[in-house]
Amino acid sequence: MIRTSPRVWRDALVAVVVGFVVMAAVAAAGLACAGAGGLPDGAFPRVVAAVVVMAAGGAVEVSGGAGFLAEADASLSVLPLSVALAGALTTGAVFLRPLHNRAVAGPTELLLRAARLTVLWLLALLGLALLARKDFGLTRGDSAPGEIGEVGDLGEIGDLLDSAPTVGFRADLPATLFFGLLWILGLLLISLLVSRRAPLPAGLVRFHAAVRPAAFATTLLLLAYVVLGLGVGVVVALTQGHADRTLAVLLLGLPNLVWPALTLGFGGAWRGRAEGPFGLPMPRLLDEALRGPELSTVDVASLAERDARAWWLVPVAAVLLLGAGVLAAVRSPVHVRPRQHALHLAVALALGTLTVCLPAHVQAQFGLSLLGIGAGDALGGTVAFTPVLLRTVGLALLWGAVAGFLGALSARPLRRRVPAEAPDRS
Repeated sequence: MIRTSPRVWRDALVAVVVGFVVMAAVAAAGLACAGAGGLPDGAFPRVVAAVVVMAAGGAVEVSGGAGFLAEADASLSVLPLSVALAGALTTGAVFLRPLHNRAVAGPTELLLRAARLTVLWLLALLGLALLARKDFGLTRGDSAPGEIGEVGDLGEIGDLLDSAPTVGFRADLPATLFFGLLWILGLLLISLLVSRRAPLPAGLVRFHAAVRPAAFATTLLLLAYVVLGLGVGVVVALTQGHADRTLAVLLLGLPNLVWPALTLGFGGAWRGRAEGPFGLPMPRLLDEALRGPELSTVDVASLAERDARAWWLVPVAAVLLLGAGVLAAVRSPVHVRPRQHALHLAVALALGTLTVCLPAHVQAQFGLSLLGIGAGDALGGTVAFTPVLLRTVGLALLWGAVAGFLGALSARPLRRRVPAEAPDRS
């Protein structure tokens, strides 16, 4: 029987509120560490709203100009994955909580629960998108976006045009709602696939052994990289100085760094370019690898040419992937064969890699021109960092198969004997 009581709406509302509150708190803390707390005209809440909108899959447009003689060419495409991950974990956990300790659930009930949460999520996202808009005037000595430092030329341009340069942002409502819908639907689907305690429709229970152990192991692998990166970041903050900047990176974009590190460790590659005064919140080694006249391909070998310590990415990835294979095997019924484990983990790791590579890309550009003529390198720059998907996903498929097979062999003494006809409820 499908429950249509107000309690079901309350469950959905709580999941939405908790998710957005957590994302806003993480975004606010990260922006405060980055120095955004001193923005003029009460802009800080609007910047927080913009970061949360981007974290929830939305789109924020950047614009600028300096009177009728000057214009800015600006674009920004980046997902602050620390904020997104915090919201995803809390929203998914609260969504699944009322469903725990049930063996099965009707497909209609699950769809209605997901529909209620999705409607409320989009309404909340729309409210934040309306708040996420602001224009700033840049005067002599102000810093333009991207930590370009003191830019006295801005004041000179303002004197010349009798109009101060401006830069602003606003959420693209149609794109925000569309991609926000994909974001929340993807989150709910992944939550149901990963959780052992969430019920499935009776017709899908038989797929439990093939999907959930490998999906959970892949998810835990990604979270393990986040925890490892967090530990490294804390050490860097305590020992290398600039603790506020390091904490800002951890709170806003840690997965944007550690998940590409995972793909580099198993042989994947990224392409990118960084020019002008702009940069990415990334290790100096990676920033240097992207600085060049042309698009650069970054893999562990190219990084190791600059610093041999980059080779450590390979054994770290190998050990954690083998651990994921063992975990998937331990959580699977005893009748599942090693070659089946290999197939399950290969598919799960390939899909997981694709899922994290797409939002981890970065595209940013800013340039100010006068009468169509560029105003100089000090006022413009480009940053790009995108995955080589075919190579990276293909190698994830291969490594997943190897890790699944070896993990199944290694887990034989540890594997719990779970009945094949019912999912594990421990």
